[in-house]
Amino acid sequence: MHGDKKEMIRIWKVLREKGECEGIIVSQEIRDSWARSRAYGVDPFKRKNHHVLSAEELEKRRIKNRALLEEATVSMQNLFKFTEGSGFAFTLADGDGYLLKRIGDKWELEFTAGANFSEGANWSEQVMGTNAVGLALALGKPVQVFGYEHYCLCATITTCSASPIFDSDGNVIGVLDITGPFELVNRHTLGMAVAAARSIERQLALYQACQESEMANMYKSIIMDSMSDGVITLDREGKVTHMNGLAARMLGLDPRTALGKRLCSLVPSGNRLFLAKLADNKKLCSEPLILRKTDETVKLAVSSTPLVNRDDKVLGKVVILQAMQQYRRLIKRVAGARAKITFDDIVGSSSNFKSAVRQAERAATSDSHVLLLGESGTGKDLLAQAIHNASSRAGEPFFAINCAALPRELISSELFGYEEGAFTGARKGGNPGKFELADQGTIFLDEIGEMALDLQASLLRVLEEGNVVRLGGTEVIPVNVRVIAATNKNLMDEVRKGRFRLDLYYRLGVIVIQIPPLRERKGDIPELVEHFMKTIGPRMGKKVAGIEDRAMDVLLGYDWPGNVRELSNVIERAISMMLGEVITVDVLPFDIIQSQEGYIPVWEKTPSRDNVEEQLIRNYLRKFKDNKSRVAKELGISRSSLYRKMQKYSIV
Repeated sequence: MHGDKKEMIRIWKVLREKGECEGIIVSQEIRDSWARSRAYGVDPFKRKNHHVLSAEELEKRRIKNRALLEEATVSMQNLFKFTEGSGFAFTLADGDGYLLKRIGDKWELEFTAGANFSEGANWSEQVMGTNAVGLALALGKPVQVFGYEHYCLCATITTCSASPIFDSDGNVIGVLDITGPFELVNRHTLGMAVAAARSIERQLALYQACQESEMANMYKSIIMDSMSDGVITLDREGKVTHMNGLAARMLGLDPRTALGKRLCSLVPSGNRLFLAKLADNKKLCSEPLILRKTDETVKLAVSSTPLVNRDDKVLGKVVILQAMQQYRRLIKRVAGARAKITFDDIVGSSSNFKSAVRQAERAATSDSHVLLLGESGTGKDLLAQAIHNASSRAGEPFFAINCAALPRELISSELFGYEEGAFTGARKGGNPGKFELADQGTIFLDEIGEMALDLQASLLRVLEEGNVVRLGGTEVIPVNVRVIAATNKNLMDEVRKGRFRLDLYYRLGVIVIQIPPLRERKGDIPELVEHFMKTIGPRMGKKVAGIEDRAMDVLLGYDWPGNVRELSNVIERAISMMLGEVITVDVLPFDIIQSQEGYIPVWEKTPSRDNVEEQLIRNYLRKFKDNKSRVAKELGISRSSLYRKMQKYSIV
C-alpha cells in the first residue's frame, strides 16, 4: 500500500507539472476545476487546510443550519451503522463549504483529519482547490474525486464522493461527502452519497412543510383570535375544526375541548332554532338568533357560509358570530337607526314650552315609557329623539315608526318581524322586526292612537313580558326596548269610544308630557323664525339677512293650526320666493296675510323681545275684545302676570 501511495503522489506531481500523465485520463470537469483553483491562487503543495473557524464561529454556522444539521446527522448515523468498519467517514458541509459534522470510526476520522478535513474547516474550491465538497458546490451535482485528481497534495491519498443537498427552491444549501483511502474507490459510494442527500432533502421538505403548516396554523389562530367577531369552522358532520377565543366566550365553551366535537353536543338544550339554522346548508347573513347558555341567554347576529367544492359538495361551513351590540351598530349605519336631535337643538323659551322640555329632560333620566301628547306639527318626534339621546340608551338604536303611515297588515311584521313562509311574499329566511333590532334602544311609535286594537294587544304583551314572537314563528325572543309613544288624539276619549285599550294607555303613559301648540307660545315665533332662516337658507343656497317688521307681525298674529311644522314650511316658501335677502310680507302665503284683519303695525326698528311681547298682548286684547282671562289663557300665562305686563307696557 505504501508503494501505491508513492505512485499516487508521483502521478499527482506529473499532472501538476505537465498537465498530462501517461495512461491517466482526466475528465474535463476536473481540468476546469484545476483551472479555477489556479485562478483562486490555491497553493497545491499545502499540507493541510489552515482556513478553520473558531469554536464560536462554528457554533453560529451550526445554529444557522440547524434544520440541515439535524436531518443530515440522522442520515449519516444510519449510513455509518450499516457501513461501520468499512474505512469511510461521513461529512456534512454547508453551502459555503464549511464542514459542520463528521461521523466515522476513530481511525477513519484520524485519517481524514490529517489534512484538517475536520469540523470548522472550509473545503470550497476557493480555499482547497479541486475536492469533492468544493466541486459539488461549484457544479451543483454529484461528483467523485479520486486521489491525484485533488488539486492539493494533502488530499491526494483519499477518494471522495459528494452530492449537493438542495432546498425546495433548488438552491444548494449543503453537501454530503463520503471520504476514505483511495484504495476504496467505488462508483457505488457515489450512489450511496446521492441516495443519502435525496433522503435529507425529503426530510427537509417534510420539516419545512410541517414548519409552514405550523406557522400557517399559528397565523390563522392569531388572525382569527384578533378578529372582532366570533369565528367557528365546522366540517360536513357539524364537528368543530376551529373556534377562536371570542366565539368560545360567546358560546360559553372551552375551545381546547370543543375541537373535533359536534356543535350540537356542546351547546345546552333549548337551542333548537340556533342549531337548525346552522345545520341548514343555506347561507345566513347577520341572522339575529337567541343562544341559551347554562347561566344566561344572549342574542347573536349569525352569518354562515357553506364551503362548497367544484362538484357542489358541501365540505363544511364558516360561522361568524357577532354580539347584537355590534350588529345594532351595523343596523344604525345601514338603516339610519339613530336619533340626531338633542335638547340643545330644541328651540323655544316660553314658560309653557320650557315646562314640557324640563319634563322631557327628567324623563330621559329614567327608563320608563313616555307618552307625548300634542297637536300635529308641535315637534313630538324631536322631543322623542332628544329624550333618547339624553338617556342611558343614547348609544343604542332609535327607530321611529308612524303607525298611521303603514297599512295595518304591515305594522305587525314591521314591529315584530316574521319567519320564512309566514305569509305570501315573506322574505326568504324571514326578517327581524324593529323590536328585535332596537334591543337595548328606543322605539318611537308616532300616531299610536291609529293602531288597531289587535295590534295594541300584541304591543301590550311585548311591553309586559319583554319578549317578541315573530309572525309564523314559535321562538320567544327577549328584548329590552324603551317605547316613546305620541299622538294628537285625546286617548281617554278613544278609550271611552272603545278604540284604545285602557291597560295599554296606562302602560305607555307612565310619563305623560303635553306639548303646547304654537298659538299658545307665540313668544317663541321670532326665535323659531331666526332658527329656520339660519338652517333653511344655506340648505337652499340663499343668503337670508332677516325678516321685515311687517312680515314678523303677520306671523305673530296668525294662529298656526299646523304649529311649528307649518311655520317651518312658511319660512321655506318665503325664502324660495323672496327676491332680495330679507323676507317681506309679499312672499308670505295669502291666507296668512288675509287672516290678520288689517292690523299690521310697523316697528321703526328691528323688534326686541319686549316689542314682540307688547304687540302680542295688544293684538290679543283687540282680537278678544279686552277679555283678559281669554288673553291670559291664549298666551299661557296667569291673569296676574298679564296685568303686570300690561302695566309694564302702559297698556290701558
